[in-house]
Amino acid sequence: MNSALSPATPQAITRGAALLRAGRLVAFPTETVYGLGGDAANDRAVAAIFAAKARPRFNPLIVHVPDLAEAETLAVFNEPARRAAARFWPGPLSLVLPRRPAAGLSLLASAGLDTVAVRVPAHPVAQALLRATGRPIAAPSANRSGRVSATESAHVAEDLGEHVALILDDGPTPVGLESTVLDLSGGSPALLRPGSITLDALTELLGPIGLPGSPQPKSPGMLASHYAPHLPVRLAATEARPGEALLAFGPAAPSGFAEVLWLSPSADLAEAATNLFTMLRRLDRPRFTGIAVMPIPEQGLGQAINDRLRR
Repeated sequence: MNSALSPATPQAITRGAALLRAGRLVAFPTETVYGLGGDAANDRAVAAIFAAKARPRFNPLIVHVPDLAEAETLAVFNEPARRAAARFWPGPLSLVLPRRPAAGLSLLASAGLDTVAVRVPAHPVAQALLRATGRPIAAPSANRSGRVSATESAHVAEDLGEHVALILDDGPTPVGLESTVLDLSGGSPALLRPGSITLDALTELLGPIGLPGSPQPKSPGMLASHYAPHLPVRLAATEARPGEALLAFGPAAPSGFAEVLWLSPSADLAEAATNLFTMLRRLDRPRFTGIAVMPIPEQGLGQAINDRLRR
């Protein structure tokens, strides 16, 4: 067992908060994936996040806070942002908004942009850690940059164990996909990253939602390759190729694959999202030639699942 791993007891959370205030890195569960946390106002802590992940510094981080009141000290909220926060926070939605210059955030966290991505997570461990720390926490997914995100503490230990002072273990994350990211910093809303808060749900609340208008990343998840296993991934697979493993979706799967894991035998998109990254990691092994994925509907949560698979 990695020496940094600890069950997320109240005592461990108190220790994690002290480590964060001291500028150390702490991995913790959210409802989406495990996050690699550092004090968002501490340049050295934020730089350590980028170094641990081998993450490009032009790729901004999401800053986590315990509630809307704290978020409003960091970013300028317009009326659509307040409506989105009222509907979906705490929860798996990150909002990109104008950054308050007096907020005291490290410019590294926002990659030098005049915007910042903020989120209020719903997970009780994340909430307890944020409140115990008393500071905003920058926390991208707790994995090496460009690789499959961590949905279990063992994934964090495998990828980043030597870089973190503490990994708070609370079992698998319930959602399994990173947060939806919505840009409300400009004249009209833009979906920067799909997630479990679907485009349909956002459109129902805010009206038409556009796509990013600039190649400059304003949030995580916008790079062309971002969630990739080592093996090649083939989408919409209906037949086997030699040596491939299969991620199946629905009650029946084609034969001939070296191994089959079911994202959801009942074709439930929420179950598939929860299982996606864990199963990709399980199949990302040298004994296979690639990972095939059965067709997944391009609707609702399926849009977010397919987005991760294409990257």
